[in-house]
Amino acid sequence: MQEFKFLNYQINSQIAEIIINRPPLNAFNIQLLDEILSSLELAKNDRTVRAVLIKSNLEKIFCAGLDLDILIDKPILKVREFLERLYVKLWDIQYNMGKPTIAVVNGSARGGRMTLAISCDVILASEDASFGYPEINLGLPPAIHFIHLPKIIGRYKAFELLFSGQTFGTKEAFSMGLINNIFVKSKLNEEAEKLALTFSQKSANSMRLSRAAFMRANDFDYRRSVANAVEDFCNATVTPDAQEGLKAFLEKRTPNWD
Repeated sequence: MQEFKFLNYQINSQIAEIIINRPPLNAFNIQLLDEILSSLELAKNDRTVRAVLIKSNLEKIFCAGLDLDILIDKPILKVREFLERLYVKLWDIQYNMGKPTIAVVNGSARGGRMTLAISCDVILASEDASFGYPEINLGLPPAIHFIHLPKIIGRYKAFELLFSGQTFGTKEAFSMGLINNIFVKSKLNEEAEKLALTFSQKSANSMRLSRAAFMRANDFDYRRSVANAVEDFCNATVTPDAQEGLKAFLEKRTPNWD
């Protein structure tokens, strides 16, 4: 079995569990993202795996988002290299997975980890989880979420969330249709495993063919839109306002935007 530094990968009862473990916040850096992509590939290519759970090993955090060092004072080609992994390759692997993937959100999910969650087929959350798209607060566009969020919750509510940067809880997320279900934290993993087991008991061939048909039917030219989102985010990241916003966040001060 492949060894990982920032996550645990295990298989139980035909269910692959990808358990992210990069304290203190599970923030994405390049190695963690590559490990997530590699573990998803392992699950995709393993015929004994019938469903996939993506979890956090941290008690109160699913993920705080991107490690901002990836974006500060970096040339646009370096930023694009990372975003092509996060946006394009992650989507490609999930699109062609051939088996259900379930995000198990046990705490706060922000920015880049919202990208990971919404790449899955199902999102389950604990009652104390929270969500948000804070990119606009840093002078960045939450570009990838422009694609999917309006289709899920409607244009006007999506605009409010994406352009205010506000956080929101599981009840609001559920009422908008952004997550599938809410459970008390002590039952979250048990309920996620129960749903994964339900999926795993279906015909593997039927699941693979049906899921592929579902993805095609609901694609909405998503792949081309993702490529545009990469360009939009990269172009914004290297602007003076974005660099000021990122540095201000790390320095815990108010951005000085003209």
